[in-house]
Amino acid sequence: MAQERTLPVFHPQAAEISREDGLIYYEDMVLGRFFEDKCAEMYYRGKMFGFVHLYNGQEAVSSGVIKSLRSDDYVCSTYRDHVHALSAGVPANAVMAELFGKETGCSKGRGGSMHLFSKEHNLLGGFAFIGEGIPVALGAAYQAKYRREALGQADADQVSACFFGDGTSNNGQFFECLNMAALWKLPILFVVENNKWAIGMAHERATSQPEIYRKASVFDMPGVEVDGMDLLAVRNVAQTAIERARAGEGPTLIECLTYRFRGHSLADPDELRSKDEKEAWLARDPLKRFEGYLLEQDLATEADLKEIRQRIQATVDEAVVFAEQSPEPDASELYRYIFAD
Repeated sequence: MAQERTLPVFHPQAAEISREDGLIYYEDMVLGRFFEDKCAEMYYRGKMFGFVHLYNGQEAVSSGVIKSLRSDDYVCSTYRDHVHALSAGVPANAVMAELFGKETGCSKGRGGSMHLFSKEHNLLGGFAFIGEGIPVALGAAYQAKYRREALGQADADQVSACFFGDGTSNNGQFFECLNMAALWKLPILFVVENNKWAIGMAHERATSQPEIYRKASVFDMPGVEVDGMDLLAVRNVAQTAIERARAGEGPTLIECLTYRFRGHSLADPDELRSKDEKEAWLARDPLKRFEGYLLEQDLATEADLKEIRQRIQATVDEAVVFAEQSPEPDASELYRYIFAD
């Protein structure tokens, strides 16, 4: 079992949230969980093909960061991108249709599971190779700063949030982009989803400094470690980093200690991780923890939460019907979308 790091001092009670916001975050987490469970069902029924990487267990990171952004901010993802897309506002119908390879998908059926994209929602893409999305997010942050400072556009205060895993933090693009972001004080959040495993490599075996957030100090930028299984803890850290970025104070490296409840992909038998390790993390399910918080703080009733779960399940079921009934891309358009129109 990989060595478990002592968790930071962020706890649910450390941040306050209104009933309205609490239910928004809860609904987003439920959507992510139910959508991924349905993807697993569809994959094993032969409705989806290729590599499908699910996000179960990491919902507090996506919701805590992306739902704290504005709708005109930018999100850049990885190959584990379904839930990031949903949190960014891409409709479940469009995401599911993309996973089915249909023309109505958010990438017109050309991208599939690992390449979700939506111009409308400022989702800059899912990327199959590790580290690919970091310089893309950096470019988005740079253009916002350039438009504001060089072109005098006062409303160009958008922030970019870039997601990647612990394995990517050993990649050259990670270090190069942190350096550039710090030099130019770019409005970007580098969000490390440290789920302890880079495919089958335990994090502690792959890096000389397993505490990734400490690497920020080399670039003279804030580095924060947070319990990635705690929605309110992630939200608290994200909001602080977003405020800094929007105020022109530069980037933040946020390391979210989290865990994926399924294998690396649905083709992974998940035999490398110990049963004890998996059970220990399952006991910290972020969705159940946040449910408990909402009930304890009288922000919601069991009936409220049940209604949300039922409504979200209906949304996910409808997305499958939509995807199944949607048309395949036409073969005559094989070369369309290769270049910009």
